[in-house]
Amino acid sequence: MAHPLPEALLDGRRAPSRSPWRSLGVLVRACRPRQWTKNLLVLAAPLAAGAIDWPGVAVKVAGAFVVLCMLSSATYLFNDVRDREQDRVHPRKRTRPIAAGELSVRTAIAAGVALAVAGLALAAAITPGLAAVGAGYMAVTMSYSLWWRRVVVVDILAIAAGFVLRALAGGVATDIYLSRWFAIVTACGAIFLVAAKRYAELHERVTPRLERATLRRYSLRGLRLTLAAAASLASIAYISWAFTRPSHLLWYGLSIVPFLLWLGRYASLAGAGAAQAPEELILRDRTLLALSLVWGLLFLGGVYVGR
Repeated sequence: MAHPLPEALLDGRRAPSRSPWRSLGVLVRACRPRQWTKNLLVLAAPLAAGAIDWPGVAVKVAGAFVVLCMLSSATYLFNDVRDREQDRVHPRKRTRPIAAGELSVRTAIAAGVALAVAGLALAAAITPGLAAVGAGYMAVTMSYSLWWRRVVVVDILAIAAGFVLRALAGGVATDIYLSRWFAIVTACGAIFLVAAKRYAELHERVTPRLERATLRRYSLRGLRLTLAAAASLASIAYISWAFTRPSHLLWYGLSIVPFLLWLGRYASLAGAGAAQAPEELILRDRTLLALSLVWGLLFLGGVYVGR
């Protein structure tokens, strides 16, 4: 007869002994480095403003990226400590270090606090405004973990706010003005991605006791409408912005095509239930990746060619 694992080990308070390097590897994995690609949004404002090559801007953007990686990793650690019991019975999340007992709760909390404090300190050293944005990001993500993820619609808006704050961080760190078009496209794009993630989760329909509590209160039709509305508003805002730049209308006008095709392709993949991990889907799907590259080249052409 199999013997039950010790309760202390199941609770993650005592991880098996291992070499320091392996322990560090486990901690890094718990920080979810694959999610750090989302923090590349700090590049959006400096690139759109054509300021990435200005003196000191690249350094500040790199600093903002590091700050957000530290703060986001802190929230992931805190979230995984809180959700460790649920994660242990989830088919995918049970391999997370805290749920699997590879990383103790005490170590995870200590690392999370250290990352949060160090991240905010670094942000303040770059500019006080970035520290304020970082504190706002922590407040949004932590409150989402504690409360908002149980509230329909608000959970989507809270996650979308995290994306917007990432983009805002890049502008604040470099003292670059963010236009209303930039804010609208970023906000609507974020809502589009989060709604697509919810649609894919609802489409998959895992065992009811394992799925998000709010998921049962969403409908596929409602999420499709949300996707369509967010994509439409993002498209209108982007097209409106492009036509306010007559000096580079050819580049920006051409960039509209891959932008719209990208939204359509992503919506199609979401409809098939493949959008649960946006950062993985964009890199895995060749069409999305190609459209991203084409759009990026055209957009940067409009920003930098013929300045």
